[in-house]
Amino acid sequence: MATNFWASSHYKRWIVDRASLRQARSDDLLYVDNPEHLAFLNIFFANLIAKLGKKLGLKQRVVATATVFFRRFYLRNSYCETDPFIVAAACCYVAAKAEESPVHIKNVVSDARAIFGEDYGIKTFPSDNSKLAEMEFYLVDELDCDLTVFHPYRTLMTLCGKRACPASEAEAGETDDGRDGKMPLGDVAVQTAWFIINDTYRSEVCLLYPPHLIAIAAIYLTLVFNPSARSAIQTAASAASSSAGGNGGSSSQQYGQHDSASRRSSRSSSSSSRRLPAQPPDLIGWLAGLNVSMSLVATIAQEIISLYALWDRYDEDAGKGSAGDAGRPVGTQRHQGNLARSTRAAKASGAGRSGSVLSGSGSTGDGSDARDESVPSEIVTPMFLVQLLLRMREARMADLAHPASGRPVAVNKRLERTQAAG
Repeated sequence: MATNFWASSHYKRWIVDRASLRQARSDDLLYVDNPEHLAFLNIFFANLIAKLGKKLGLKQRVVATATVFFRRFYLRNSYCETDPFIVAAACCYVAAKAEESPVHIKNVVSDARAIFGEDYGIKTFPSDNSKLAEMEFYLVDELDCDLTVFHPYRTLMTLCGKRACPASEAEAGETDDGRDGKMPLGDVAVQTAWFIINDTYRSEVCLLYPPHLIAIAAIYLTLVFNPSARSAIQTAASAASSSAGGNGGSSSQQYGQHDSASRRSSRSSSSSSRRLPAQPPDLIGWLAGLNVSMSLVATIAQEIISLYALWDRYDEDAGKGSAGDAGRPVGTQRHQGNLARSTRAAKASGAGRSGSVLSGSGSTGDGSDARDESVPSEIVTPMFLVQLLLRMREARMADLAHPASGRPVAVNKRLERTQAAG
C-alpha cells in the first residue's frame, strides 16, 4: 500500500466537502419526512457491515475499509435507486480482497442472507452468487478502482508510541520534527481512542477529513473524558521538569569549579546528558508540536460528540430481546458512559444506552442529569429504517414510472440487474 497519503487517491479524490455530501443525498431527501433519518442510516449500515464482518471473521481494519467503500459508493448513488443491502455485502467482499484477507463468495452470500433475514427481516437478498459477483464489478467501477484506504489506526499507534515506524514509512500526521513526538498514553486510554475511531465510521467523518486528523481528535477526546490519563501525563511532565531544573542547578555549580578547558568538556557532556532522557510532553505543547490545524481537530471532535448524541437515540436491539450491548462485538459498540469512570466490564455487562456522556445523557459532573426530560426525543429502530428504505424505493420507482412532467426519466439500468430479486 502506498505510504504517501498526500499523493494517494484517497486524498486526491475521496476527501470531499459538505456540499458534495448534500448533493449526494439530494434525491433521497425527496422521500424522507425528516432529513435526520438519513444520518441514522449511516449508523444502521455501519452496524450492519460490522455484524456481517464479525460473522465472516474479518478484522477491524477490513470492516473499516468496507464501511469506507460503502460511503464512497453512496457519494455517487442514492439509497432510493439501489439496494443498499447487496451493496453492503459487496463492500465486505471487496474490502476483504483489498486488505488481503479474502473470503469465499459463498460464505458472504450465505452469512448475509442469514443476518439480513433473521435480524432485519430482509427475505429478498439473492441466493445466487453471480448477483454478488456482478455487484462487485459495479462497486469497483463506481470506486474508480481506488481500493487504497488510509485509516486513523496507524497514526494513533504511532503518536502514542505503541509501535515503531521507520521514518521512510511514516504516514500523514506522524511527527517528523526530530523530537520524540509521542503522547505516552496507557493501554486503557489507547483502547478508548481506538474505540472512538471505530465509532467515527458511523458518520461521514471519514469522507470529510484526513485520517491523521481523526486520530488526533480521538486522542484529544480521550484526554478530555479520561481525567486519570490526563492527570498521569501532567504529573509525569511536572516531575520531569522539576528533575531537569535540579540537574541544571547542580551542573551550574560544577561549571564554576572547573577551569576553562574542563568547562567546555563538562558543558558539552552535561548538555548531551540533558538531551538523552525523553521527557514526557505537556498536553498543550504536544498538540502545538503536531503542526496540524487545531480548528479542524476541534471541529472533528464536535462532530464525534454530535454522533454520540444522535446514536443515543438509536436502539439497535429494539424488538430482538437482547440485553443491551452485551451481545455486540467490541468494534460495533458505541463508546458509552463517562469515560472517566466507566470500565469495559461495565459496558460488556450491558450498561444502558442512556449512559453516553458524549451524547449528553450522562452526568454533568455536579451530580445532575444533563438530559432535559421534558423534551421528548424520537427513538429510531432498525425495523423503522428498513421500512423507510422500502418506502423510499417504492416512491422513487413510482416517480420514475409516472413522472410529473410526463417525460421519460433516466433509470440506472446497470444496478437494476443486481437488485434483490430472490
